[in-house]
Amino acid sequence: MPQSTQAKPIGLSRRTLMTGTITAAAAIPVLSAAAGPKTQAPAPSAPNDSATVSMRINGQPYRFGIDPRTSLLDLLRDHAGLTGTKKGCDHGQCGACTVLTDGIRTLSCMSFAVMNEGRDITTIEGLSSGDGNLHPMQQAFIDHDAFQCGYCTPGQILSGVGCVNEGHARNEADIREYMSGNLCRCAAYPNIVAAVVQGRDEMEKA
Repeated sequence: MPQSTQAKPIGLSRRTLMTGTITAAAAIPVLSAAAGPKTQAPAPSAPNDSATVSMRINGQPYRFGIDPRTSLLDLLRDHAGLTGTKKGCDHGQCGACTVLTDGIRTLSCMSFAVMNEGRDITTIEGLSSGDGNLHPMQQAFIDHDAFQCGYCTPGQILSGVGCVNEGHARNEADIREYMSGNLCRCAAYPNIVAAVVQGRDEMEKA
């Protein structure tokens, strides 16, 4: 009588499956290399031509050849060497980069340099008089200790001058409202308001 044979399971063993998977994975780089180098999408091209912009900064004429995407803030800091204008958020939300454009407050990080062709820009470096005397707003900030770390101070001072020039410093409530875009992480706000009041009074006397 013939002996019965036990049926063997059909399929691959775990060892055979793992060996095959590893072998196939190792072959992929070889096949890719044989197929030739991969083609990559071309990188975005930079502007071929630089833009030329002329302006007066702190009373001096300047002419720059720049990438047309350059912000006024980066032009002042990186091309004119006027680093008193601070780069804070770079999104127009902190006021640290405030300068005066034709006497009006401007967030320089939000303005392209080429938009300021022919304009008169004032930074903190050009606010004091030529004889070395401080501007009344600068002196007021010192008198009222209206700063701590000092990082926001150039923008605060220029914003204060702008508020006076624009007629937005009639009272403390106006000053708080129209300078609310200038942030002070040290929270020296009461001293800043007092300084702007003094600076306003001194500017009106001049």
